[in-house]
Order: sequence, then structure tokens, then C-alpha cells
Amino acid sequence: MKKILIDSGPLIALFDKSDKYHESAIKFIQNNKLPLITTIASITETLHLLDFNRNAQIDFLEWINNGALEIQNIEISDFNRIKGLTEKYRDLPMDFADSCLVFLAEKLNINTIVTIDIDFSIYRIKDKNTFEIIYL
Repeated sequence: MKKILIDSGPLIALFDKSDKYHESAIKFIQNNKLPLITTIASITETLHLLDFNRNAQIDFLEWINNGALEIQNIEISDFNRIKGLTEKYRDLPMDFADSCLVFLAEKLNINTIVTIDIDFSIYRIKDKNTFEIIYL
């Protein structure tokens, strides 16, 4: 079954009513039928950026607890590739959450990502393949 990676931007927008992408994020989630995949790095980034509202953080955690996302682990053996990606895209700069998502794209052979981040149009999967990007 096809799966979609999800970046922290859409997750933040989903739980922040003041975010300009909030309505788009809701529509995407309502219409999406494919499993959404992310990493603990994106979860951490989302929670950090929702820190202005403890209720939004709690709602986000409950949403995850109810099975809305599949969270893939990053293992110690994965850090060499993640470091390589971060070095390659240092001029953007690529943050840890983004490098973990590009790594997952390679590991799981997933090329579709939902994001608000234009950097994913520059990142390459296995140094050559482009992402199919769903922008909110």
C-alpha cells in the first residue's frame, strides 16, 4: 500500500487554528486515505512549535495515540546517512527533522510527502529521485 510522509509544518497547522495553513491541513486530513508516516524528530518539532498552547499539544498527542500517524524509528546505524544528508544540504540548511524524513523516504521507498516546506523540492531521494510533494 502506498504511504505518505508528513512533515511537521502540516502537523503544526492542523493543531494551530491561527496558522495560515490550518484549513488546508484539515481538508488534507479529511480527504487523505493513505497511511501517514513520520519520525519522532518531526513529532518533537511539532510539539515544540505548539508550546504556546498546552491544549494543542495534548490534542496532538491524543490524535497520535488514536492511530493517526505511523512513527518510524531512527536507529543508531541510520545516523551516518542522516549526517551525510545534513552535510550535503548544509547550505539550506537541512534540519534534523527534514534529514530524518529524507532518510525514511530512502529506507521505505516512499517518494510522496505532505509539507509546506519548499526545501523538499530541492532534496533528492538516494541522491537522484525527486519528491512528489503535496503542498498545503
